[in-house]
Amino acid sequence: MATRQITRRASRLADYGHQSVRTAATSAPAQKKEGDISDAFASLSGLEFGPLEQRFADVKSRLIKGNEDALYHSWHRLLASLREEIPLIAALSSKAIPEIDFNALDNASPEFRAEHKKRGVAVIRNVIPQQEALNLKQELRDYIAANPQTKAFPKENPQVYELYWSPAQIKARSHPNLLKAQKFLLQFWHSKDPNALVSSSHPTIYADRLRMRSPGDARFALGPHVDGGSCERWEEKGYERGDVYKQVFAGKWEEYDPWESSCRLPITSDLYAGVGACSMFRALQGWLSMSETGPYEGTLLVNPLLNRATAYFLLRPFFSPKKPATDPASETYDEAFLSPDNWQLESPPSSWLQGATPGHGQELRHHLHPHLNLQMPTLQSRGKSSMVHVPRVNPGDYVSWHCDTIHAVDAVHTGKTDSSALYIPACPLTVQNAEFLARQREAFLNGWPCPDFGGGVGESQHVGRPGVQDVEKVDANEGMQAFGLKPWDSDAPGLQPGQREVMDRANKILGFYD
Repeated sequence: MATRQITRRASRLADYGHQSVRTAATSAPAQKKEGDISDAFASLSGLEFGPLEQRFADVKSRLIKGNEDALYHSWHRLLASLREEIPLIAALSSKAIPEIDFNALDNASPEFRAEHKKRGVAVIRNVIPQQEALNLKQELRDYIAANPQTKAFPKENPQVYELYWSPAQIKARSHPNLLKAQKFLLQFWHSKDPNALVSSSHPTIYADRLRMRSPGDARFALGPHVDGGSCERWEEKGYERGDVYKQVFAGKWEEYDPWESSCRLPITSDLYAGVGACSMFRALQGWLSMSETGPYEGTLLVNPLLNRATAYFLLRPFFSPKKPATDPASETYDEAFLSPDNWQLESPPSSWLQGATPGHGQELRHHLHPHLNLQMPTLQSRGKSSMVHVPRVNPGDYVSWHCDTIHAVDAVHTGKTDSSALYIPACPLTVQNAEFLARQREAFLNGWPCPDFGGGVGESQHVGRPGVQDVEKVDANEGMQAFGLKPWDSDAPGLQPGQREVMDRANKILGFYD
């Protein structure tokens, strides 16, 4: 980078950071409609799942044309595998989730690495000191108290706040320890293309919301779902652009590699401009805990059957039962209904994409995906569901899960204290992510919501909103780069050609190069 000419933008941003960001423009560019987290999910928006437009029948037909027999046999193999794996997961419960201490990241055991790759979920302990994490929570409370106009869901008893640029979020996202944890997790991804324009060694910021869930809350009852689009996973202009799930639709689900990154680079995960629909490549989702929270206390549940569960919800729309369930509302189904012999390949295909709704996240339900045992566990029904709680976490612990992982939140917070977390995913540096980062940087400078979320004035009039200098105080190098506030050094030693090129392209997109 030393041999390249850096534009004045870098110095302008630095100067901007030492001024009040309240001098930014007061009118936002084209945004998504205003909304909150309920708009991202059909179930929270009061919508019913059902058949979609007829064109989706054509989408399904085209996807598997010529592979019908292979798909049928692969479905049988998948159901047999699920029958073996789900009881093991249900018995292990939270113990199925691998854990590691932050201080052990440089020497992670082979056992942890194998389990994380298999499960797609992890808990990294002590990423930020406990008291520091608790201080972040208090800063949030102070920021919200100083800005009572802050939007949240539900309005009458806020649990999820439409905040993206609070001082606590800025500090957490650019914290050196968190960036190190993200780099560690991103290294589990690999590329079959040695020149792929992606760098897992350079995380980028994605501004998401936060949760401060109160004891007794039952409104933020978000059932099993997968973020990153819904219908897009089957569509030609969506995930098929990179043939992400090619092996699954070819009847070879065992060969599907969920950790291959190059196929994810050209995809479009938000074809419908949905509020909260992610348009950035979030390789792993995650949250930083700001409280001590355990199972049934308003925490996260995951399905740690990464490749099998993904294959199942992708293939489910192609199959239908010959004989319906005796009691569709039952928590369990009889063996005759679940038997592979009771399921046939649809001919012709219907327009159903079970749990998918344009502009909303992919949702899963026990009655739509019966072989996955997705019943939300209760204290009375433990040991049956494939949805398991993450282990008890403390303030400063970081929880992450693969972007295809099915996850949910407790239907009821039965604990006695708050369940609070900052949503902070791990996003590698890619060309698409740099393009998003440029838009997000403008939102940050002006206090508007993250471009993926509901529009409006956001925090532009909030008291105490931080600026560039606040990022710089936390981490003047990698933290600033991750925010798109400082150029990457593509001349640094040890970089691969693809890394150098993506860094150069990102710097140009962000206006650091002429």
